[in-house]
Amino acid sequence: MDSQQCKELESLCATCDRHQQRELIHADISRHFQYVTLSRRWGEGEPTLHDIEDHTIYDMPIEGGFGKMQAFCRVALELDYLWAWSDTCCIDKHSSAEVQETIGSMFAWYRQSALTIVYLSDVPDTGSIGSSEWFRRGWTLQELLAPRTIQFYTQNWSLYKNLTSPNHKIDAAVLEELQRETRIDPRFLTGFSPGMDDAHSRLQWVSLRHTTRPEDIAYSLFGIFNVHLPVMYGESAENALGRLLAEIVSQSGDISVLDW
Repeated sequence: MDSQQCKELESLCATCDRHQQRELIHADISRHFQYVTLSRRWGEGEPTLHDIEDHTIYDMPIEGGFGKMQAFCRVALELDYLWAWSDTCCIDKHSSAEVQETIGSMFAWYRQSALTIVYLSDVPDTGSIGSSEWFRRGWTLQELLAPRTIQFYTQNWSLYKNLTSPNHKIDAAVLEELQRETRIDPRFLTGFSPGMDDAHSRLQWVSLRHTTRPEDIAYSLFGIFNVHLPVMYGESAENALGRLLAEIVSQSGDISVLDW
């Protein structure tokens, strides 16, 4: 209650009626809790929830994924965000119920973020984003489509091509690169809605991508199609995809998806 932001809000509210006060308070609280999400290709030593629990990220060693997480948090702070979300640090993988819930809500986490930072560890400052393995991974498809605002960062945590645009998704040159690499129509890249619209195309987008666990190729599409199915690690990719396709046909009536 003694913060400068709180004092400024109190000062503003003192001159407003109740309706304006509610709007000011709502806007201020919403702004305070805006968060940034991180998208990247997983590497060796990615920090988990249990690794960072009860620790300050900046006090952790920089080996493996810890240095990446520290850099992500610094960038978020430099952009005036107080909250940063990274999947490996925010999911208890030892809880099957939490894994199930998280996979079902992963799309929403990225959609509701104020900004998604895409870190391309394999793209040098003078390189092209299209060369990154990030575009070949299954889970990163929804991490491209779900966020409304994205910024790409290269190997040394520099903005891609030094672009100062707050949203690289609407930069014409970047959008052209994204379309070329993903074969996704710009209308989906800039304004994607989960669901069954053009289901055949959605399946084709992931056809050239791969996941470490074969069944994840189906699970990574749950948010894109807005379906809620059990996550059963250990099943075959064929079985997982079969369950997904059956649900798509049931909801959309489009049997052409069986030939994707």
